[in-house]
Amino acid sequence: MASSPAKSAPLVLFCGDDEFAVKQHARDLYQQWCAELGGLDHEIIEGTAANGGDALRILGRLCEALQTLPFFGSGKAVWLRDCNFLGEERAASAQAVTESLAALGEELKGFAWQNVRLLISAGKVDKRKSFYKTLDKLGRVETYAAWSVDDKDWVNRAESAALNGFRARHKDISDEALGELVSRVGPNARQLETEVEKLALYVGNRPRIEFADVAAICSRNKSARAFALGDALGDRDLPRLLRRLDEELWEMKFDKGRSEIGLLYGLIGKVRAMLLLKEMLNEGWIKAEADYTRFKTQLERVPADKVPADKRFNPLALNPYILYKALPQAKKYSQKELIRAMDLLLKCNLRLVSSGLDEALVLQQTLVQIIAPQAAAA
Repeated sequence: MASSPAKSAPLVLFCGDDEFAVKQHARDLYQQWCAELGGLDHEIIEGTAANGGDALRILGRLCEALQTLPFFGSGKAVWLRDCNFLGEERAASAQAVTESLAALGEELKGFAWQNVRLLISAGKVDKRKSFYKTLDKLGRVETYAAWSVDDKDWVNRAESAALNGFRARHKDISDEALGELVSRVGPNARQLETEVEKLALYVGNRPRIEFADVAAICSRNKSARAFALGDALGDRDLPRLLRRLDEELWEMKFDKGRSEIGLLYGLIGKVRAMLLLKEMLNEGWIKAEADYTRFKTQLERVPADKVPADKRFNPLALNPYILYKALPQAKKYSQKELIRAMDLLLKCNLRLVSSGLDEALVLQQTLVQIIAPQAAAA
């Protein structure tokens, strides 16, 4: 999130791992500056460098742009866009680049800013370097952190961003549709904006977006596809569950960042959510509710001091829409069956890690055992 306002400063740095937010805010500020200053002398310098030599050439262009006075209008805005050598990248590690950045920082300390403004947008920056410290001291720095599933409030932030996007397009969305949208997209601001745009175009002149619209055209990201596997388990639908598992295993062949263990942990999370719901129902904290808005209201009334502080076992730390979808699924299993499912998943984990068995076969056997009625399994 932003650390300080940037409107009045002639020297501004937008940075952070939320690439979408950094670009959006930088573009808005640059356009604002151009409108305020007028004229045609404004410059955008691409700051993406493949190596140290590229970085030195970019810094040379930046110095020239700052020293070239505006011929038309009352001032000049310079935007160093997508700079990738302010952190720990390969281009930033060259000694010549470090020295050039330090020299630029010294130049900025004595620079006359009466009719020139400088905006820098970048990814992650090294706050230990003198150039960053100079920018932070002389101007304004705004840092935007990407949403993460580890953030307690990422769901609220995503819902708020989606609602703002729909309002800007003069659209409304039902609570259930909004929950499904955020569930499909996950903590990804760029994809969320894309899906909001798609939905607004899809419904045409219709002012309200419903669940069916989201289900019809919105894409699922990697984590949401894993949720689909968990949903099939929760619905106790063996054919759909095995199809989803085959799809996940196939995609895993082309994505080295995914593994059978990752799928297993997603399934453990699903069973744990159903167990937590069982407990909340037994305690009387929530009641079976078909309306998503009323279900969220029930969650907000759950005493925070009655649930575990550990996020893994705290139902209030989960996406409320995920819990809402798991509520009817929890009724399809007894508490004893869910405890048995956790035990089977633990054994599956041990077999995946320590045995030479085929991973797909181990997962299939475990899921069949979980879904089968206990009497048949015995």
